[in-house]
Amino acid sequence: MQAENADATTTARDDSRYLPIGEHGLIGDLRTVALVGTNGTIDWYCCPRFDSPSVFGSILDAGKGGSFQLSADMPATTKQFYFPDTNVLITRFFADDGVGEIQDFMPIAGDRLEADRHRLIRRVTCVRGTIPFRARVAPRFDYARQSHTVHRDGSQTTFESDSLCLALSASVPVETDGRDAWSRFELQEGEHAVFALDRVGAGIMPRGCPLEEADEEFAATVKFWRKWLSASRYRGRWREVVHRSALTLKLLTYAPTGGIVAAPTTSLPERIGGARNWDYRYVWVRDAAFCVYALLRLGFTEEAEAFMGFLSNHVGLDDNHGTGPLQIMYGIDGRSDLPEYELPHLEGYRGSAPARVGNAAVDQLQLDIYGALIDSIYLYNKWGTPISSDRWEEVCTLVNWVCDNWDQPDEGIWETRGGRKNFVYSRLMCWVAIERAMRVAAQRGLPADIPRWRQSRDTIYRDIIRHGWSDTLQAFVQHFGEDVLDASILMMPLAKFVSPTDPKWLCTLDALGRGLVSDSLVYRYDPEVSPDGLQGPEGTFSICSFWYVEALSRAGRLDDARLAFEKMLTYANHLGLYAEEIGHTGEQLGNFPQAFTHLALISAAFHLDHALG
Repeated sequence: MQAENADATTTARDDSRYLPIGEHGLIGDLRTVALVGTNGTIDWYCCPRFDSPSVFGSILDAGKGGSFQLSADMPATTKQFYFPDTNVLITRFFADDGVGEIQDFMPIAGDRLEADRHRLIRRVTCVRGTIPFRARVAPRFDYARQSHTVHRDGSQTTFESDSLCLALSASVPVETDGRDAWSRFELQEGEHAVFALDRVGAGIMPRGCPLEEADEEFAATVKFWRKWLSASRYRGRWREVVHRSALTLKLLTYAPTGGIVAAPTTSLPERIGGARNWDYRYVWVRDAAFCVYALLRLGFTEEAEAFMGFLSNHVGLDDNHGTGPLQIMYGIDGRSDLPEYELPHLEGYRGSAPARVGNAAVDQLQLDIYGALIDSIYLYNKWGTPISSDRWEEVCTLVNWVCDNWDQPDEGIWETRGGRKNFVYSRLMCWVAIERAMRVAAQRGLPADIPRWRQSRDTIYRDIIRHGWSDTLQAFVQHFGEDVLDASILMMPLAKFVSPTDPKWLCTLDALGRGLVSDSLVYRYDPEVSPDGLQGPEGTFSICSFWYVEALSRAGRLDDARLAFEKMLTYANHLGLYAEEIGHTGEQLGNFPQAFTHLALISAAFHLDHALG
């Protein structure tokens, strides 16, 4: 793989050791995931949960991070795709002497003990000719901070560290060198081999994975994903990409609690060589609430119900931390303490240090989360199950707090680290919080302090109209007092704050198109004009690009909307997956794949398809 052009700020290094971020597929078992490169290497895997320390982390340090390599042992070109309507990933190797493939998947176990096994199965097949293969399993436990031992027992190879024990079973001979396990084998046309990696210990016994059992596990996994996807009600023009996004969002769900992670990775850079590298393996209230909206649109009510359960069971309303009754994010188990620290021994993806664990933004005040959450509750009450009396009391508590605090400056949706400001988007979503709660109260006849809520809602509206508008730019702006554009303003018509054909909004849409849009790709804002406390530029933000499509669609600019949407589809990776951002040459940047982007794709496709008729 040829290295991409290095950023001017990076020092010379062998970047060919790293696949591009977008050259990966995703598999998982609704508790954790693995990233599989187009070269057949698993270079990111945390066990037993999304937020556990990595076992394979070579995506953050090619030399130290650890990986599970499996590929043709000869020159070959590769292609990768998903088994239709599933999260079973297939990587094919095309060589002079034949064609081979790897089928990667993680079974979805119903039994708790089997689910805790977190079995990762790699079925290898020669489909034409004769193909030699090589494998190397090189775990590096606890972000490559813990040593381990290797034990052989027949067809079982056990890797044991202080915190985790993994067992590898294989249908072909495996050797060890004291730290890693490796194998070289050859398959004739129609022959198969299997590697299975299990978490063992804590009551989970090692278990082999013969070829027949691997076949059964494959069939059961395919059946699970196809049964889940069959609940989708979407029948529009972009069914394949919408369903891939839905399958991806489902993979980012932590089944034991119903939490939805923002992304399954940490520290993948927003700019190669830059320091905008964050840990996204947590439940952002905003992101998860928007995911609920997207999945409800498609008919997946169980996921919405599970997230409501996450809120009820794991999120307490507590203002002791000084940022309101809610934090902006929680651990997948509901924990509120997410201290941020660096891993200085890892070089970071292509030298983009530091690699981070935890997220200091947990202590920020971001008022928009209240609107995102209450909007999702409103939609769940409308399309799912009517909310309970206890849930309504919680909503009232949140709305009353918003009425008292909506005019505070905050860090905003983009989690800037340059000081609090009066962000227009934060005001907008406070308006949404109150307005949606008023709708629920009216629809259900529930008790509420409607006069107070109405007064606050209307005051926020007037505040945005008067102070959020720039006569100079002829547009709504990022925050009060400065003429700065921000793509989050695209949510105004989507949230039904303004008519999508309001003259002021159409002027804003034009201004955003001139100032922040490049070939359908949308920048969040310009850091040079609006400093955010961090150094350097960044790529375009993909969720904003899909918001732009939806805003154009709602404004009746259907030709522009459809062209922008089709262009955005060309920026997806080969599997239809998106990272957080798109770089200058179209490369995926940031944590991957990102839930925010895929939920916005679903919403944009839904509304554009409806508008086209």
